[in-house]
Amino acid sequence: MIVQFNVRDFLDRAEVAYPERVGLIDEPDQPAGAWDPSTFAELAARARAQAVGLDRLGIDRGERVAIVSHNSSRLLTSFFGVCGWGRILVPINFRLAPAEIEYIVRHSGASVLLLDPELGAELAGIDVPHRFVLGPEADDVLFPMAPQGAGRGVEAADQPLGWEADENATATINYTSGTTARPKGVQLTHRNCWVNASIFGWHMQLSDRDVYLHTLPMFHANGWGMPWATTAVGCPQVALRKVDGSEILRRIERHHVSLLCAAPAVVNAVLGAAADWEGPVPGAGRVRIVVAGAPPPSRTIERVESELGWEFSQIYGLTETSPLLTINRRRSEWDDQPTGHRARKLMRAGAPAVGTSVRVDAEGEVLVRSNTVMKGYWDQPEETAAALEGGWFRTGDGGLIDDEGHLSILDRKKDVIITGGENVSSIEVEDAIFSLAGVSEVAVIGVPDEHWGEMVVALVVPADGAELTEEVVIAHCRTALAGYKCPKRVELRVELARTATGKLQKFRLRAPYWEGRDRQVN
Repeated sequence: MIVQFNVRDFLDRAEVAYPERVGLIDEPDQPAGAWDPSTFAELAARARAQAVGLDRLGIDRGERVAIVSHNSSRLLTSFFGVCGWGRILVPINFRLAPAEIEYIVRHSGASVLLLDPELGAELAGIDVPHRFVLGPEADDVLFPMAPQGAGRGVEAADQPLGWEADENATATINYTSGTTARPKGVQLTHRNCWVNASIFGWHMQLSDRDVYLHTLPMFHANGWGMPWATTAVGCPQVALRKVDGSEILRRIERHHVSLLCAAPAVVNAVLGAAADWEGPVPGAGRVRIVVAGAPPPSRTIERVESELGWEFSQIYGLTETSPLLTINRRRSEWDDQPTGHRARKLMRAGAPAVGTSVRVDAEGEVLVRSNTVMKGYWDQPEETAAALEGGWFRTGDGGLIDDEGHLSILDRKKDVIITGGENVSSIEVEDAIFSLAGVSEVAVIGVPDEHWGEMVVALVVPADGAELTEEVVIAHCRTALAGYKCPKRVELRVELARTATGKLQKFRLRAPYWEGRDRQVN
């Protein structure tokens, strides 16, 4: 017997097994208006209501519903209410510039656009058939609930139209910046998302005794699949709208959080807040933190253990892989080893997750095979064929596999800079700088930064007679790019290293900043 996977399966199970348990605690300061803490039965009812709302709008199965939102109950519900009845969710990075968001909405062909109230005015010019600013007024259309009578719980106003599940159907399209100026839409199927969530939850020993804190933006590879994994096992979830180290510690203390996922920059924010925390650090001996985006220094891993008392784990993956590929978690054989030695072990990307094969080709590129690898790039068949050539997904990352079977990421074959856990395309930033009058040449590189992991640095050669300054270049970038993509530093140069054929030699440009480091990532 083969039963087709549907991401709604995770919610269906929670509704049966944990109907009266509080499953979702909204961010209390939502500008859209926070929802009351929802039981899993209420979460399921709201998901059905959202499917009913889309039915009433005439949104067919396979149509795209784009959402630009910080972490919230409405966003999390959409992972079930949109995808679970056959539509495709397009979660968009709220940090992007309006022009970038407009491109994604247009490229994906979204019929519906849902906007965070903080972004409603800024994105008012995007042309789409159905546009809503999230909040109580839009809830009447998007989440139509039945009138509550005596003794009635929360119920959808109607039953949604049925959808015969197809595990190979696209569940979400997640746009990611790679090495090109335009982002690519990663098509993740119900099978991709289902397997990723299940395997991730299994490796992290997720259970109904856990409480999960959404520090990771849910738009980012669907929150790494955690909205689905946690729901399946009845794990309560707490939404955090904006990252703040002290607020993370307060939520951990208030809600007895035991698990969170984060980029290295978030780890640094928590460590900074813990230094000023009065009393014992919340979660000591209980919290597990999973880190990805770029491997943090071993000293940071040591501090997570010694200063926070939390268990540190590292994963490696990409949006194109749902994302889990490898996992490195503390094991019993390391318990008696010195903290520093254990930290160096945990710097590695880890061993392949269950069902994943990893190898490194002759050129040092990491190749993978897994049920979590994407269906393809939306409306980009040539890019899809290149990425999946030979039946393996080409990650574009350079690495090695040690004698213990663990993968370490050493450098990037693609010129991607990871700053604060977000991918930045160097080509995209260079293109923005080139549009500034007086720029003759430019190369954008990532250099080590203690807070962000990597810092975007622009090396600029001014044209003859041009009077460029660092401030002028950065100000220009801010008019065209999201803030995290803009260079934090600009260095004016007389010339840039090039090959005999005129190609930039970025490895030579990066070398002075990375001198003395074994890995070309931070």
